[in-house]
Amino acid sequence: MPALKFIDFSPQHPSPAPPLDNASNLVLIDNYDSFTWNVYQYLVLEGATVTVHRNDKVTLEELIAQKPTQLVISPGPGHPETDSGVSREAIKYFAGKIPIFGVCMGQQCIFSVYGGEVSSAGEILHGKTSPLHHDSKGVYANLPQDLPVTRYHSLAGTHPTLPECLQVSSWIAKGEDGGKGIIMGVRHKEFVVEGVQFHPESILTAEGRVMLKNFLHMRGGTWVENERLQREVIGGIGEESKDGSQSNGSKKENILHKIFAHRKAAVALQMEIPSQRPSDLQASYDLNLAPPLISFVDRLRKSPFPLSLMAEIKRASPSKGIISISTCAPAQAKTYALAGASVISVLTEPEWFKGSIDDLRAVRQALEGMPNRPALLRKEFIFEEYQILEARLAGADTVLLIVKMLDEAALTRLYHYSLHLGMEPLVEVNTPEEMAVAVKLGSKVIGVNNRNLASFEVDLDTTSRLMAQVPKETIVCALSGISGAQDVAAYHKNGVGAVLVGEALMRAKDTAKFITELLGGSTSGKAKVDDRSVLVKICGTRTPEAATAAVDAGADLIGMILVPGRKRCVTTDQALAISKVVHARSRGSFIKPAADYDSACATDFFSGGRTVLTSHRSLLVGVFQNQPLAEIIEKQKLYDLDLVQLHGDEPLEWATTIPVPVIKSFKPGQSWIGTRGYHAVSLLDSACGGSGEKLDMDEVRSVLKKDAELRILLAGGLDANNVAAAIREVGTFGSQVLGVDVSSGVEDNGVQSITKIQAFIKAAQSSR
Repeated sequence: MPALKFIDFSPQHPSPAPPLDNASNLVLIDNYDSFTWNVYQYLVLEGATVTVHRNDKVTLEELIAQKPTQLVISPGPGHPETDSGVSREAIKYFAGKIPIFGVCMGQQCIFSVYGGEVSSAGEILHGKTSPLHHDSKGVYANLPQDLPVTRYHSLAGTHPTLPECLQVSSWIAKGEDGGKGIIMGVRHKEFVVEGVQFHPESILTAEGRVMLKNFLHMRGGTWVENERLQREVIGGIGEESKDGSQSNGSKKENILHKIFAHRKAAVALQMEIPSQRPSDLQASYDLNLAPPLISFVDRLRKSPFPLSLMAEIKRASPSKGIISISTCAPAQAKTYALAGASVISVLTEPEWFKGSIDDLRAVRQALEGMPNRPALLRKEFIFEEYQILEARLAGADTVLLIVKMLDEAALTRLYHYSLHLGMEPLVEVNTPEEMAVAVKLGSKVIGVNNRNLASFEVDLDTTSRLMAQVPKETIVCALSGISGAQDVAAYHKNGVGAVLVGEALMRAKDTAKFITELLGGSTSGKAKVDDRSVLVKICGTRTPEAATAAVDAGADLIGMILVPGRKRCVTTDQALAISKVVHARSRGSFIKPAADYDSACATDFFSGGRTVLTSHRSLLVGVFQNQPLAEIIEKQKLYDLDLVQLHGDEPLEWATTIPVPVIKSFKPGQSWIGTRGYHAVSLLDSACGGSGEKLDMDEVRSVLKKDAELRILLAGGLDANNVAAAIREVGTFGSQVLGVDVSSGVEDNGVQSITKIQAFIKAAQSSR
């Protein structure tokens, strides 16, 4: 790397900036370093009023009493955990309350406070100048890359121990590809906390004063609060009206329009990116790559509750700031679905609501194969057909159109384009005038926002007041501000069809319980403990006589090995004879299993496993292993197989092509066991099948613990003497075991024993 040219970047006859009202009481902690004076100088030149305290001459209580507007932690010698005095305590207390900036040891204190390890940087640096790479955010806003910065340090935070709550904001490039080398800057993901390992106050650091200026213009304790306050400053909030008063309504409305304008600019840029251009999206749609959709209107009319629930995934909002920044959208969606939500609303606006179109895609994947899944709403500021097409390709069943933000021509155009893609939109209104527009449009679902988008004030009576304008067949949804059962009860009385709830759900400790209490009912769709008898599959059947004995003894499934070269593989004549017996023989004691789900509530894909595996007669299973798909389909038809078992490395996607349900064999811990939408049931086996090798039950419990909705068949080393114990050994996860599979355990010297078959079935079925 070529040496950087040394340039003196120090302020030459500097002109101080006017005093900053928001930096009127900045506290600088001095870690006994000569550079503290330079830091102080830059801060004062940028308009801050600064008080300096030595790190061991002030207590945290004294700092709190001082009520600082910002906190800056200076450089210093030694290690942050032993030589920084009050610095680390101050960071812990003030983080999330005021902006915090750390320089050199100051950054190391931040890294250490949140659990990172500060250790040797691999070299001792004293006045070394290096080119800086950064993310152009925070203190680096509007600064060029490869800035020369000055480094005085032997310690640094390490990449492997980077705390989850921090992100690397700048670094020294490593290797020809410019990879991230030594960490030069970190930023808290939620709080306004930044640190730099280099010295911005050094005369050899370019734009150091600008970095500190950028810091001084940060406001609030969180990035969401900072963004809101910055927008208020930029938008002229605080300007007085002619009578000297301030108009709060115009401030909030200004924020709304700024969000809208920001989204327009962002979408315009996105539409220029190859692979994301309108023509690219249309090409994907023409290739039928959009996931299947369901009717938003029809799904909204199905609910286990008196009113339908539209459950929202919302990490933040302009009015409330951060609500739940760490939420995993697909996990939250699955919780909502199984708790009875008819619709899941996914906020995809990234800046103010902290969502993304990727959240929508992930949520759609999480609901894949789910019987009676909820409809998916893309909640976003929609103003282009492009956004509607993008939503459909990501898996949305409907989109939000806000009457307030669209003129009537644009609203009509977007409404009909959405219908063209098969999606009935949710049309949002707030006033009688907007309701008249929505009714004229012919909207089948109208959402009344109880939050006035101009003032952000919530009036829960808004929905009820507008009900008289709505045709009887139109579904009215109450949006915003709903937090308790009393709110929902009033809406139900007034004829409202659905309620949208976001913040209250995101903050709930027990989401499913809160939904039940909120909507005034209970969900029968939620998984129940399955105490029904264990299903039994007798595998490796080679004769009609053995099949007859197994059926008569009460076997639910009769398995034939159709893998050439395996010792239990049957011939075509044997397979046809076994098939004839199984299909002709009824089970006199058969009782149709009760439904595992409520038709008005979504259920997990695997919840129907027992239904798939049971019938008025025993079901015939053909077992295959790494054979061509065409051969499997041919033999399924030839032998009239009720189910196909794949016992090799077959692609999961084959299950969608094979014309009967598929049982897929896995070893515990193997990938894709819980992938929804393909195999109907997972079979856990210890080896290739028929080996007699027992399963490690610790591994089985681990698999079931990770996925509470997974349903399995157990195989591997089972016989009449140990099958009941094996079921009990699964412990509290026993209800996830639908049945057991046996082959060698019912044989004598490689030949099926009718006596052992009967004994195994009896032992398995009486195990619970």
